[in-house]
Amino acid sequence: MDVLAARQALITSNIANIDTPGYRTVDLNFQQEFQHLLDSGGDVPGAPSEVAGLQIKNDGNNVNMDRELRLLAEDSIRFSAVSTLAQSQLALVKSAIDNLQG
Repeated sequence: MDVLAARQALITSNIANIDTPGYRTVDLNFQQEFQHLLDSGGDVPGAPSEVAGLQIKNDGNNVNMDRELRLLAEDSIRFSAVSTLAQSQLALVKSAIDNLQG
């Protein structure tokens, strides 16, 4: 969830800067960061990096609203899935505790 929250903050920052001259889109690689979290046992998300290959407008800005909205939608789906999984895990723990108590 930390990676998703960090990524959502970056995406909203990109959207907020859509009209800022010279602003360059930044992002976290979700798959890479997720794998890093699994390998490291829960480290904090890595540093964002500039997104390559985006069309640069005349003012030097390369934010693409369609891309950012798509990423927000993807992250919303991921967040819902992770939230559902976390709720299931908590329900299992609660059930185990209830069974121990009698």
